[in-house]
Amino acid sequence: MELRVDNLTVSRGSIPVLEGVTFDLKAGNILILRGPNGSGKTTLLRCLAGLQQPLGGNISMPPEAVAYGAHADGLKTTLSVGENLQFWADIYATGSIDAALKNFNLVSLANRMAGNLSAGQKRRLGLARLLVTGRPLWLLDEPTVSLDQASVALFANAVRAHAAGGGAALIATHIDLGLQADILDIGQFRADPNSSGAIAGAFDEALT
Repeated sequence: MELRVDNLTVSRGSIPVLEGVTFDLKAGNILILRGPNGSGKTTLLRCLAGLQQPLGGNISMPPEAVAYGAHADGLKTTLSVGENLQFWADIYATGSIDAALKNFNLVSLANRMAGNLSAGQKRRLGLARLLVTGRPLWLLDEPTVSLDQASVALFANAVRAHAAGGGAALIATHIDLGLQADILDIGQFRADPNSSGAIAGAFDEALT
């Protein structure tokens, strides 16, 4: 598994926010995206996940490689914790949810309705879905929001194990997760606000 990004330009609406983005992410590696709020981290991740089109450049990765974790937890509140995970396991045909429940400390909550969980528990459940996708490339946007220190450690362990098993992760975060990872500061790719690269009618989608 390898993600290759070459000379990518991404936008909000028709206005470029990042240009010339170039990097490689290989199997077994973790890459942390750094940059201030509003700098384009979410926009870049959405483009890589295929949720919006870039203005230019190339993205290369194996087909159906991506599991994308955004700001929303994306839970079905009328289903239990276990039913939520089983739903996604069935979608991806990956089988057992036991490891996901265990690794995110959800075993005792397996029969609780997702709508009755605390914010932190909902976040853990949302992240546990990553383990049942079977996808090698995780694209994660501020994944530790609402998590306490112990839950952050659970998440970091899951990422570490994913990379050790041949997966890869690209994570936008402001906190130190204690992971062995490279850092990509997207400030170096900030688009010139006076650039003529804006394209009228370019794809525009609300950010998550």
